[in-house]
This record gives sequence, structure tokens and C-alpha cells, in this order.
Amino acid sequence: MLQEYTRYDATSLAELVRKGEVHPGELLDSAIERAESVNPTLNAIIHTFYERARTLASGELPDGPFKGVPFLFKDLMDNYAGEPICMGSRGIQLVPGEHSELVRRFLSAGVVPFGKTNTPEFGLTITTEPKSSGPAHNPWRQGISTGGSSGGSSAAVAAGIVPMASANDGGGSIRFPAACCGIFGLKPSRGLNPVGPDFGEAWDGAVAGHIVSRSVRDSAAMLDATAGPEVGASYCVSKAHGSYLEASRTDPSPLRIAFSKRPFMEATLHPEAIRGLEETVKKLENLGHHVEEADPPVPTETFWRDYFVVVCAHVAGEASLVKTMLGKEAFAKLEPTTLNMAMVGRSLTACEMVLAKKGWHQAQLAMGRFLTRYDLLLTPTLIGPPDPHGVLTPSPLEDFFLKMGSFIPSGRLLMKLGAVNLFAGPTLSRMAFTAIGNVTGLPSASMPLHWTDDGLPLGMLLTGRMCDETTLFQLAGQIERAYPWMDRYKALD
Repeated sequence: MLQEYTRYDATSLAELVRKGEVHPGELLDSAIERAESVNPTLNAIIHTFYERARTLASGELPDGPFKGVPFLFKDLMDNYAGEPICMGSRGIQLVPGEHSELVRRFLSAGVVPFGKTNTPEFGLTITTEPKSSGPAHNPWRQGISTGGSSGGSSAAVAAGIVPMASANDGGGSIRFPAACCGIFGLKPSRGLNPVGPDFGEAWDGAVAGHIVSRSVRDSAAMLDATAGPEVGASYCVSKAHGSYLEASRTDPSPLRIAFSKRPFMEATLHPEAIRGLEETVKKLENLGHHVEEADPPVPTETFWRDYFVVVCAHVAGEASLVKTMLGKEAFAKLEPTTLNMAMVGRSLTACEMVLAKKGWHQAQLAMGRFLTRYDLLLTPTLIGPPDPHGVLTPSPLEDFFLKMGSFIPSGRLLMKLGAVNLFAGPTLSRMAFTAIGNVTGLPSASMPLHWTDDGLPLGMLLTGRMCDETTLFQLAGQIERAYPWMDRYKALD
């Protein structure tokens, strides 16, 4: 293994390649050696293609910002031609014939992919404990959730297998696992990174793809390489003038930042989340920023339902495609939670979908107006420390009732009776700060700025104005320089 491989971020590894001090094949061997050492414990990587990666590393790589850097794809949305994609499901194994557009742009940046990472089925929950491949373990403690749905990617980065890995986010799935694993995770603005060609706007525009990383500058440089419009997209969003990487190296002028302890969904904040928020406020004030408490006027009583209605409608569509394209046997292998959400989605009316989207637009307007008074909103990423395995997944008995209930077209009644909130509540409550970025499309980044007294990470979340990743990267880079977190990773050895 390259000496100190796990201490480098992707930018530093690419610099070694550029200087001729190390060959991409050596970096790949270091990554594979690290994976073979720690992945049996972590279960972060669920599929590998080492020989294909070695062939790629020994050839002529694109001269991008990350030439020769080992990389991992999330097993959801990231189609890598010729390699299976299972989407965290027991019933699905597809082999795409072409790369997804974001994968193509990752490859153009010069990375060398060698595996796929663990994810919950369809990315539907914020813990990575799928029945298909088993739970991913948090590098900070065995038996603790990595978060989800990019939990495998986040665990692999936090454990030093790779310095960055692909991720995507429909309700917090970049930022939530980044917080659980103590790394940096930015969800870009709606439409800034491509989601095609299979999707025009995944989950009505809630889903965005990018990476999780150890350093801010890696995230910024990768967004420089991938951002911009794509053919056939629902949006035509151009990246900012100038470089995100340069922004991450530049301190911002004093900013006006709001902070809030008020979740956007019904939830109770753990004292550690409050303590982390208060400490982060002090850090920002020490850096010269004006920080004041202010709650965005988004109604919590309807926000969760509007989000859930749209997501369930999409799950119903996805499950229907599984049955149509892959057959009833594949459909029957879907997890009970997925089948139940699909049942809820099938029972909704077009009117309910339209009204839910109207709620999304009201939240967009409320946040847009709020961010005319402030440059950024600060909240915790998590409402509390990462959960142990089994807390956010149904018990065998709950699985049974969920599966039985999925055959009854009673979703609307269950919504009215509050039963849906009962089974979805534990997950939704933990998305109480992240989902607003997906509904509104605003850029949002989780930073590893707080560790609990028990030694677990708990991220702090910054949400900015639409397409203003520049300010986010400026502040994130400034915080990282003033309060560095890279030295914490010695705890993982």
C-alpha cells in the first residue's frame, strides 16, 4: 500500500500522479488493499470489478482534475456500462449498456472506479440495511448505522478506502450519511448535475447526484468537472461563473446566517444536536459572521405529508416498472416497506399529487423569501446521534404487516387515520432538516463539525440560495481551515 494512502484527499492523490511520484495502478492497488482489509467488517462495497479497473488504470486516462484517483459508484442511479446495478434490491439485477451521464462526467474527471457501494432498496430510507446485501457498518463503531441512502459510499470514504465516492440525495441521502460517518457531503442545486438519461427529474426534481468526500476542495473540484446542462434534461442550469474550487479556497465576506432549532417535520432534537448547533454558531461568530436565530416559515404539519405523497407516487411507478419489465417474481422480492409505500402511492389521486406539489412550491417560496434576508441557514444535519442497526428498519412482525397491508388498496384511509405517519414517522422525523433541500431544490451541505461525548459524528447543515454553491463552498472552506477535521481520521486505524 502507498505509504499514508488513507491520509490523502483526492486532490492530493491526483497531484502525486501529475508529478509522476505515483502511478494510478499503485493508487488502485492501495485502495483495493484497504478495501480487502476493512470491507469484510464494514460491508460498504457490495460488488467489485478489480481487473477492469486495473486495465483502466494502466491505460490512457482522461487528463481531468482527479486523474488516477480510485473511486466507487453507488449502486443506485449510477449506471456503469457492463456492470450490474441492483438498486439495493433482491429482485433486481440489470446490466446497463451505457453509462449514465453523471458517471460519464466522473470518468472524464479521470477517476478509476473499482466497485459499487451498498444502499437501501431504491434509496428509500436513511439507513443502509438492505435485505439484499445486509447492513453497512459505521467506521466509527460496529453495529451503528452509516445513514442512507449513500451509506456504503460514506462508510468507504470515512474508512479511507477511497477519498471520495459517488452519492445521490432525494431526502438527505448525501448529507445524512455524511453526517453519520463524519465526512463532507454537498447536495447540489436542482438540475445543476445531470440525472439522465434514465431520469428527467427523479422524484419530481428532489433527487440530485454528486459525491461524498473527506475534504471540501474535492467536492468543489468535482462539481467543477460535472456541473452543467445535459441533453433532454427538464432543466437547463449552468454552473456559476468562476470555479467552485477557487471559491473553496477564498474566505467569504462577513455573511448573515440564520440558525434554527425548529425541525421541518415533527421531531425532538437530542441534546447533542442542540449542543453541536450552539458550538457551530460560536465558530461562525469567531470567523466574523453575523449569526442570529430565525425559523423559516415552512408549516411542519403539512410539509411531511406533501413530501411523502410525492415520494410514494414515484415508488408506485418504480414498483410497477419492476413488475412490467422484470416480472411478478422480481416484484414479490421487493421489501415490505417498498411494497407498502407503493400501495400508498397507487391509492393516491392525481388531485392529491397536484396539491402536494403545490405544497412543495409554497415551501420553495417561503425559503426563497427567507434567504433574501439571510445568506445561509444553519441547522443540525441529524436530530441526534447515528442510530444502532435495527432501530430504523421494521421488525419481522412489522415486515409481515407491511407486506400484508401492501395488497390492500387502503393507502388514503391509512393516511387519514394517521397509520402511515406511524410507520413512516421514525424515518421522516430523522429527515426533519435535510428534506427541505430536496423539496425546494436548494443547495445544502453537511459538515463534520460535532462529535458526541460518546465519540460519534453528528453533522451541521448549511443550506444556501438556489445555484449559490459558491457561497457554500467559500464558507465551508473557511470553516475547514479554521476547524480542520482530517486529523480525526486517525481514530479509524
